[in-house]
Amino acid sequence: MFTLDKLEDALRQVHAVFPGTHQYAWPLLSERVGAEVWVKHENQTPTGSFKVRGGLIHLARLAREGVAGAGIVSATRGNHGQSLAFAGRRVGIPVTIVVPEGNSVEKNAAMRALGARLVEHGADFDAARQHAMRLAAEEGLLFAPSFHPDLVVGVATWALELFRTAPPLDVLYVPIGLGSGICGAIRTRDLLGLATEIVGVQSAHAPAYARSLEAGRPVTLESADTMADGLAVRVPDPAALEIIREGVSRIVSVPDHEVAEAIRVYWTDTHNLAEGAGAAALAALMREKDRAAGRRVGVVLSGGNIDLPVFSRWVGAA
Repeated sequence: MFTLDKLEDALRQVHAVFPGTHQYAWPLLSERVGAEVWVKHENQTPTGSFKVRGGLIHLARLAREGVAGAGIVSATRGNHGQSLAFAGRRVGIPVTIVVPEGNSVEKNAAMRALGARLVEHGADFDAARQHAMRLAAEEGLLFAPSFHPDLVVGVATWALELFRTAPPLDVLYVPIGLGSGICGAIRTRDLLGLATEIVGVQSAHAPAYARSLEAGRPVTLESADTMADGLAVRVPDPAALEIIREGVSRIVSVPDHEVAEAIRVYWTDTHNLAEGAGAAALAALMREKDRAAGRRVGVVLSGGNIDLPVFSRWVGAA
């Protein structure tokens, strides 16, 4: 059960490790879109992404209950894996991470530096996830999913910080990968009794949740070919889909070139570096700036872990 007491407890656990992240109203962003824009800077966490919040809560529980056995294994494109490795090192649980072949070189290096055993397998995230589940069975490891109640309550602490610190928001744009970030935001808004509209954001090249909402059931895509790797999900999580269906006003799908523009805007207007998924919320806001005009809008910069070659090829050459 997701309760305010559990959320408050998760926030205390997170703040015992790092002091939360800032939220700023950036004047240049506000001028650009004609709205008062508040940015939640999850690129400031110890791993450069909001995911570390969930990892801390999940691994702390596994350590308390002694159920991790020989260790845990999970699949990721990078930020979830960094969160598990960071938290696993703190509590003494070995972490194995499976990434797709051709994954971000710099994210792979970061996971190894945090102590993770890294395995490269498969063409995309969902293939890597299937291999991680096989490794769990073969090696006696505990499979750690990318969507889990512990992860949702942990990552929800970013939304609690934002809602309690920024002025009342009319609308909040949140990217959707597998769904923990937006589900945490929805649950937090509802627990606090706020009227903030929450808009989900997906890549136009990986719109699994948008298609699923239209169909009224989970829809698996044949591909998720986007350079915003944190959004490259082909198979939606049914539990996440239900929360999203009940809690969002709509989902906006943004193509890669609009995400690239949002990365450039973050750099020029705030001098913050954003990865593709991290800039997706701003890309959606810029697409809907006429709709947002005159309102108080929140966007989450959910991660800043972009490889330099990707930045140069995708953004710097524009």
